[in-house]
Amino acid sequence: MQQTKSINLKTAIPGPKAQELLERRNRSVPRGPFNTVQTFAAKGEGALLTDVDGNVFIDLMGAIGSQNAGHCPPSVVEAVKEQAEKYLHPCFHVMMYEPYVALAEKLNGITPGSHEKKTVLLNSGAEAVENAIKIARKYTKRKAVISFERGFHGRTYMAMSLTSKVKPYKFGFGPFAPETYKMPYPYYYRAPDGMTEEQTDAVIIAQFRDFFLREVPAEEVAAVILEPVQGEGGFISPSKRFMQEIRRICDEHGILLIADEVQTGFGRTGKLFGMEHFGVVPDIMTMSKSIAAGLPISAVTGRAEVMDAPDTGEIGGTYGGSPLGCVAALEVIKLMEEEGLPARAMEIGRTITDRFRAMQPRLPQIGDIRTLGAMTAIEFVEDPVTKEPAKELTARIIQKAHQNGVIVMGAGLYGNVLRMLSPLVITDDQLNEGLDVLERVTEETIKESKS
Repeated sequence: MQQTKSINLKTAIPGPKAQELLERRNRSVPRGPFNTVQTFAAKGEGALLTDVDGNVFIDLMGAIGSQNAGHCPPSVVEAVKEQAEKYLHPCFHVMMYEPYVALAEKLNGITPGSHEKKTVLLNSGAEAVENAIKIARKYTKRKAVISFERGFHGRTYMAMSLTSKVKPYKFGFGPFAPETYKMPYPYYYRAPDGMTEEQTDAVIIAQFRDFFLREVPAEEVAAVILEPVQGEGGFISPSKRFMQEIRRICDEHGILLIADEVQTGFGRTGKLFGMEHFGVVPDIMTMSKSIAAGLPISAVTGRAEVMDAPDTGEIGGTYGGSPLGCVAALEVIKLMEEEGLPARAMEIGRTITDRFRAMQPRLPQIGDIRTLGAMTAIEFVEDPVTKEPAKELTARIIQKAHQNGVIVMGAGLYGNVLRMLSPLVITDDQLNEGLDVLERVTEETIKESKS
């Protein structure tokens, strides 16, 4: 049906085998777990995914940022195979194993800050967030936690309480964890007319300081948690000035700063970790997603004295720090360093940004283009003056991209952001081929919306 250099569509999407699996999925799996592309994977390699009907897609989402090192990196696959032949899971709480310690040592060394650090390994990003909050409360002996509007920190109850977007993440699931509060976060594209970045920062920082007078005294706040770039919120990042001011406020009041690097970590933003762009060292970091090329593992790394606050047995979990995940993560970090994948992220981001900026003059529905490294978002609007979010237009562009062999996703509080998190191993040919498709379907969909 459609074949280019990498994309090879042999059937409609979904194809006949995928349709059979969809029927089985709908009979056996609840509707709650969402599915972006209406087909089933059979093989992944680098930045390409092949489905059960033999259709080959260019993957510009990388499992929502879990595949920075690409699908099935050979060295990672080999490391996992070798480990699987030794032991699968003796449980670190029963009999310890060296890969856990080796990964903790590595993360202590590569995360921002020269201070002494320690690391606990867990299963998922949400579990890392939960434990980071537990550790912060134990260390500070305080209860309150501040997060930010549009932030996303996971789906478990504490993580969901810290998350901002109501639907689909929070609606009908309350009550939520107490002593969690939200503050505004800069969104410069949607700042009031005429307000500069500096003025926007000043207003929000003033509100932040007033919060300690209006709502909760600073002496009762254990931690502030933030994403260096808001992922689910639409790839929105603050200025360096804003981030440094938050760090200053935390230091003034003995509040711990937690950086949620689940999506921004491991080369995605052009540096190994997103916080490095801001010249700010957090007290605690949470990591997952691309840490192990998609194997389920997460980490909390922080100041040694902070991490040692919980007593023996107070943090952990049966499957925390899977040996398979540990060896995969060590190999991923090695790949990041040896192949220069953070630098490659910058090249990818520039290529995508240049393409959409060239489109913007003739397609004013492209309201804003945001990127930090290879974390790139396109915000669509009905009108560039009113900036009314174009949610339906965005959804149609995404669906049409899937039908033409390119995997992307939506994001943003208003659902009008197209986001891309391509594997950092994507080739220039694959990237440009995917962008050719996106450019074509964007133009077609906007033209159709006017007719």
